[in-house]
Amino acid sequence: MIISRIRVSNRAVLMPESPIRKLAPYAVDAKKRGIEIYHLNIGQPDIHTPKPIFEAIKNFPSDVLPYGPSQGLLDLRVVISEYFLRYDINIDPDDVFITTGGSEAIIFTFMITCDVGDEVLIPEPFYTNYNGFAEMAGIGIIPLSTTLLNGFRYPSREEIESKITSRTKAILVCSPNNPTGTLYTREELEMVAMIAREYNLFILSDEVYREFTFDNRSHTSILHLSNVQDRAIIMDSISKRFSACGARIGFLVSKNKRVVENALKFGQARLCPPTIEQYGAIAGFKVIDNFILVMRDEYQKRRDIVFEELNKIEGVYAQKPEGAFYTVARLPVDDAENFTKWMLTDFNVDNKTTMVSPANGFYATKGKGKDEVRIAFVLKDKDLRDAMKILKLGIEEYRNMKK
Repeated sequence: MIISRIRVSNRAVLMPESPIRKLAPYAVDAKKRGIEIYHLNIGQPDIHTPKPIFEAIKNFPSDVLPYGPSQGLLDLRVVISEYFLRYDINIDPDDVFITTGGSEAIIFTFMITCDVGDEVLIPEPFYTNYNGFAEMAGIGIIPLSTTLLNGFRYPSREEIESKITSRTKAILVCSPNNPTGTLYTREELEMVAMIAREYNLFILSDEVYREFTFDNRSHTSILHLSNVQDRAIIMDSISKRFSACGARIGFLVSKNKRVVENALKFGQARLCPPTIEQYGAIAGFKVIDNFILVMRDEYQKRRDIVFEELNKIEGVYAQKPEGAFYTVARLPVDDAENFTKWMLTDFNVDNKTTMVSPANGFYATKGKGKDEVRIAFVLKDKDLRDAMKILKLGIEEYRNMKK
């Protein structure tokens, strides 16, 4: 009898590992050896989640935890529509659809705007999980090349247009940007909007870090632009804004009724987003003015510490990020992933080491970002300075070892 080996799907095989998490086993082994790790590799803030969020969750008003509406609780959609008014964006609660984290907002948006085989244009480097979400949706990501040397600004209109084909269905914007910290100007976004109108494309706008803009800069939302209401979709989340990454509450916003109507179909298939955490999100939006500016200023201070310490390391190049809580830095190493592993397996200072994210996984173009890392400034001042000093010493020893 011939027994053939059962195989998993090509989709599963092609699903990429997260470069943010794939080195986690090395970190686990280091901790088993008694090494303390400063995690600058993942966007997990240490800022306390505001107490009213926990209080609302603890005071959940029912003895039964029921299914909720597939589109999310009305009270949450109402407070989100009120939240947008502070940015002079007028939306209706019916323009808001609650998702299970920002991740589901992105997946649903990809599947609403694209058929299998279609393509989305995205400036690279980009949030690495876009790759995985695209694979799940059966679509392709076409990278728009940017460079650290000019702060990862948008390429020219001509270069963007050269990437558009009959399969192109959308352009994705992430501002402030993960992983680069770039805040796109209104002029850059107007160019994107003009291209989208001319080629009849959707504009997908990841605005998770909307509040985190530095040096008195202001954020331009895609919904601030004229003549894009029919093609603009905002993808958002409370994870970073409320320092509540584990709540898994996201949302998408669109004035295109067909987008929201079709999001409901996907939402019904997964039944509903988390119920209790939506009560926490409602409380968070109601008291956001009590903490959001303090949180923004804290991240700006941390940004300044990271940039100051990076400037002390010979051979490192980085530009000061304008928002979010990340920066991409070029290191004087031949392979940033090997260096990151080495920091976990072979290097420590007083039983402490620093973990960063190799940036090659944030690019779609093979070979790019090989000598770059993403640094998340998500630790308190003292730990952040210590982590950066350990990174400096690690780079120096690694370079000497390679000579």
